[in-house]
Amino acid sequence: MAKHSNAKLIIELSAKNMSRREIARTRHISAHTIKEVLDRASERGVGWGDVSLMGDDEIAAMLFPEEKAAEDAVARPDYGYVHDELRKVGVTLKLLWEEYRDECAEGGKAAVSYVTFTRGYADYAISKNVTNHLKHKPGQSMEVDWSGSTMRLVDPVTGEVSKARLFVAVLPYSQYTYVEATLDMKQNTWLLCHVNAYEFFGGVAVRLICDNLKTGVTKHPKEGEIVLNEAYEALGRHYVCAIMPTGVAKPKQKASVEGGVGKIATAVIAKLRDREFATLAELNSAIRERLDEYNARPFQKRDGSRKLVFEEVERPMLAPLPATPFEVCDWIYGRKVNLDFHVVYNTNRYSAPYRLVGKKVDLKVTGSTVEVYHGGERVATHPRIPDCVRYKPQTDRSHMPPEFADLEWDDGRMRRWASSIGPNTLAVVERVFCDVQIKEQAYNPVMAILNLSRHYGEAQLEAACGYALERTAHPRCKFIRSALASGVAGRPVAAKRPAEQGGYVRGASYYAGGAR
Repeated sequence: MAKHSNAKLIIELSAKNMSRREIARTRHISAHTIKEVLDRASERGVGWGDVSLMGDDEIAAMLFPEEKAAEDAVARPDYGYVHDELRKVGVTLKLLWEEYRDECAEGGKAAVSYVTFTRGYADYAISKNVTNHLKHKPGQSMEVDWSGSTMRLVDPVTGEVSKARLFVAVLPYSQYTYVEATLDMKQNTWLLCHVNAYEFFGGVAVRLICDNLKTGVTKHPKEGEIVLNEAYEALGRHYVCAIMPTGVAKPKQKASVEGGVGKIATAVIAKLRDREFATLAELNSAIRERLDEYNARPFQKRDGSRKLVFEEVERPMLAPLPATPFEVCDWIYGRKVNLDFHVVYNTNRYSAPYRLVGKKVDLKVTGSTVEVYHGGERVATHPRIPDCVRYKPQTDRSHMPPEFADLEWDDGRMRRWASSIGPNTLAVVERVFCDVQIKEQAYNPVMAILNLSRHYGEAQLEAACGYALERTAHPRCKFIRSALASGVAGRPVAAKRPAEQGGYVRGASYYAGGAR
């Protein structure tokens, strides 16, 4: 009943005529909790004299019996027993949780989840100062962090120096370590480093222990559930591991990686301090050489080496990797499907089913694919066009309208379609192509014009194109659509009369100040 553990203090301060606002401000208790306690005390006629000799738990149970009943319905694990059992060969937290869960089922009580069970044991170990006596179990956890120290990349042409950050992952049982240099510490880089670490270890530990960094943890309150960001949670689901951020300002909860960061500073950074690297690939290649030496170096106070203990004991205890690695992705929301039933991403175009023309879709972009989602449902998947390629379409023929399914989308086909409508339409299309540097840039505006024939008819579009050609040198869909919507394209154009056949023309003498 942690929420109302301050009930006695709230009642005491209220009895001393301290306002609710003052209690909240000076004691850092939420206004909602204060209101609940005082309202419930008022309902039950309970004052300070009634509770002054009672303990916090007694008061909370008296005022909120329903919460006490709910709390009593959950069997609390005996972490002292858990700690003693973990010393025995082959005993794991997973096994002890399963035994605890079965006992709860037999006794008719609710059990806490596995994640809550492991977190509770970690808190117990810290509070009882038994961390030095804990023996890590093989395959149970992987600890990750960024190194505070950085390395350098030097451009060989300009001499410009940039910093490289180091990602470190450690398996606590064997102390087997993975290190990777990156250009930044952004979310996608953080996730990709995890993927590479899992590939390096060749398996997955049950628990992933990390710091409370913003690229992974959205919220870590003192009480209540830890909230991970969506991408980090997806990585945990993909690799079927429990992501367990450490307590705030509790580095002992990931002591292995904290110690590993310091050792890496000597084993890698210091040994490479006199070398210059132009690219990240060169730097990571050198890091891997030093890392292999570090992992193969014999322990000082233990038999074997990190590599030997990992290969003989810990690797077999890791869960197998998924069939496919986790793909780091970016989400782009609210992208409109154009009239040519394509969506634009990074100047290139990817098709979507033609029924979605004009509607908003979301794009999931990975290093290898672009997926199109509508209403939460995936409607298209395309190989991603390399970033160095521009203005290229990626079209799935099944997305085309039936009348176009057997045709290839290119400038020739667009010209043939325009020609079938009429010479004015063809002339407009030719002008659009003339106004761009490469023909692919004209595909979308040309298709927007040609698709107007579906709504207004070919004859009306031909007339509107003629109207546009007489009034602008650069006709576009917006102008033509306005002409079609207003109906002006169907009106006859007044013939221009030669100047000498009509109208009043003032002579040069008029403007020179002569006679009128």
